[in-house]
Amino acid sequence: MTTASSVPVTREEELEGDEALETLRRTGRRRLVLDAVARFRAADGFSHSRALAYQVTLTLLPALIAIVGLAAALEIETFTRVVRETIEQVAPGAVGELFTDALRQGTSAARQESGETALAGGAIAAAIAGTTAMAQVERGANRIYGTERDRPFLRKYLTAAVLAATAGSLALLSFAILVGGSAIRDSAGWGESFNDVWAIVRWPVGIALAVASIALLFEHAPRRRQPEPSWLAFGAATSALLWLCFMAVLVVYVEATGNFGATYGPIAGTIGVLLWTFLSAVALFLGLAFAAQLEAARAGVEHPAVEREENL
Repeated sequence: MTTASSVPVTREEELEGDEALETLRRTGRRRLVLDAVARFRAADGFSHSRALAYQVTLTLLPALIAIVGLAAALEIETFTRVVRETIEQVAPGAVGELFTDALRQGTSAARQESGETALAGGAIAAAIAGTTAMAQVERGANRIYGTERDRPFLRKYLTAAVLAATAGSLALLSFAILVGGSAIRDSAGWGESFNDVWAIVRWPVGIALAVASIALLFEHAPRRRQPEPSWLAFGAATSALLWLCFMAVLVVYVEATGNFGATYGPIAGTIGVLLWTFLSAVALFLGLAFAAQLEAARAGVEHPAVEREENL
């Protein structure tokens, strides 16, 4: 059985972007990409991606119920309409049914006497699931860097809670701007001049938010001393680029087949959400493997994977 080789922590100097670029040129892009994929596989990256996708899915639905329900309770109909039209654009047809049901549930719960309790329950469930998701990010990140032990329990979940509130919020905001940007524009009712500006600005803003979210995870999720943000930016940019490519492929797949809902029936919404979260998780961990392998190459670690003997 194989495991990812340990990446030595460089303590005598602060690794920055210029050292990363030098290491990349010396190692070669092709070699580094292949070694990063090998590190991802040795760390069982697909299993960590599946676990993270499940946790993120458990986070999204109660969060949607709580947010939309709060908007309905405060009688902010514009916000509710923006969310509804964004869902229809992001996940058209049967793929969006799960989100649409959550939208209705959150809206109706807010208009009932027990609405506050339902909204509070949704917010608590989302916070717990989000914290667990970020704890899974730490576990996967540690294995990619060859670290066998996670942080102590209390420190691990406190760090995960902070990352859920910061990096998680930035990631969701980035997704809403990039994928649902036109729905937000159409529902908000802005002027024509502002709409033209928004059509251009939303792309760099959305990508910047995605990179910022990923950079926070890269810097604080692993249980080790990380290089400077300029060094980690190479891996963060890789994750962001992969995420955009995966999302484009997913959209093309759903639109090209035309019978996504007919194929999966009543669970099409669940499948659509799980596909999106799984591909997002794979992009995150592949970018992290790239950053880890770049640092390993700098430290002179020749092989991204090592054989591990099992006691029978």
